[in-house]
Amino acid sequence: MQAISRTDFEGLSLFRRGKVRDVYDLGDALLIVATDRLSAFDVVLPDPIPMKGTVLTMISKFWFDRTGHIIPNHVISTNVDEYPAACAPYAAELKGRSMLVKKTQPLAIECVVRGYLTGSGLKEYRKTQSVCGIDLPEGLVDGSMLPEPLFTPSTKAEEGHDENIDFDTAAGIVGRETAEKASAMSIALYSFARDFARERGIIIADTKFEFGIDENGELILIDEALTPDSSRFWPMEGYEPGHAQPSFDKQYVRDYLESVHWNKTPPAPELPAEVIARTTEKYLESYHLITGEELSV
Repeated sequence: MQAISRTDFEGLSLFRRGKVRDVYDLGDALLIVATDRLSAFDVVLPDPIPMKGTVLTMISKFWFDRTGHIIPNHVISTNVDEYPAACAPYAAELKGRSMLVKKTQPLAIECVVRGYLTGSGLKEYRKTQSVCGIDLPEGLVDGSMLPEPLFTPSTKAEEGHDENIDFDTAAGIVGRETAEKASAMSIALYSFARDFARERGIIIADTKFEFGIDENGELILIDEALTPDSSRFWPMEGYEPGHAQPSFDKQYVRDYLESVHWNKTPPAPELPAEVIARTTEKYLESYHLITGEELSV
């Protein structure tokens, strides 16, 4: 189980290296490679998490395959045999953790949907009894199910934290018609996935979508979809509002980093082997519960 921290594919043009993904420009398409890098508190950790990139890619593919009836997406192929010839020397590294995708003009907002109150939404609620300008009932607590899913957009920060914004601010950034469509599609995607996951014993508390405008001027779903990195997955068994819920994501790492009193500025501390192994298990568990299949390691 060889972890991949970064890629440097000679002969391919690196377009962008994000916190997790390395993106290559192939001319008329992009190649997105999900590495095993893990960021916590907006800092990339020194230790990769084996299989993480594969889990993110394969869960995204699972959802992309099932949500095309709601909105088209950017995936051209996840089969390395169908990639351009220039990718062939790197087939072993690309298998299972990459996607060949259409180029789009990404929206300059994050499209967040919340079905439950937690995280930054909870902090805002405690101050204003609202989230992103949407008034909510009194008496909600950490983990409360919201009366209906909320579209709560945020800015895209190049560095540091994204900031929650209200709908009018989002409309001012991307245009009202686009913002309205992004909101409707986000709610529809979340509602579909929420109901699907609920049958498998998983609560999707919230999630983040990214959309882009394609060559025809149409809005399509891009980036990743409904993964443990872009969503909060909670086990339905034992769910109890009023406190933080256990989750199938990098919360296990966050809890460890909190326990060692790291100041959340680079460099991040190294992770013990047991924390790395347990985090890999959590990612693989999320894949199994959602898809019903095992991901070979």
